[in-house]
Amino acid sequence: MKFLPTLSLLGALTMSIAAPAFAQDAETRAADEFALSTAVATASRAWRDAFNAGDAAAAAALYEEDAIMVAKPFGTFEGRDAIQAFWQNLVDNGYDDIVYTQTTTQVVDQSLSAAQVSAQWRMNKAHGIITNELWVMQPDGTALLREDHFEVAP
Repeated sequence: MKFLPTLSLLGALTMSIAAPAFAQDAETRAADEFALSTAVATASRAWRDAFNAGDAAAAAALYEEDAIMVAKPFGTFEGRDAIQAFWQNLVDNGYDDIVYTQTTTQVVDQSLSAAQVSAQWRMNKAHGIITNELWVMQPDGTALLREDHFEVAP
């Protein structure tokens, strides 16, 4: 019966030693998740501002160089240059005033280096849904789009 109190004491000692490390890890993870969420929100806002200003080059600069964009029903666009051409075509045809609603941001990996955004969107001449904007943290602390999947409603 002396075994149980010894186990309880050992457990209490282990918890008192591990608790500060766990709390520090939780604080670090919370700070990293906040940094990721802030970087994604900042970059997403910069993308909308660039598009609404008619600056397709600035909008495309928020994609990784080898990003993939799937724009239903228009097709798949690979690489920043192809993506910029797509956005430039829309700008040239008078599309602007994009607004996101019902936006959801979800961290998608344990390393807290990527987040997925989904939303409804509308602009002056179209509307639809974003099914997956995959934003990835860069070494400089900014986020860039690696994948962009959206649909234009009929």
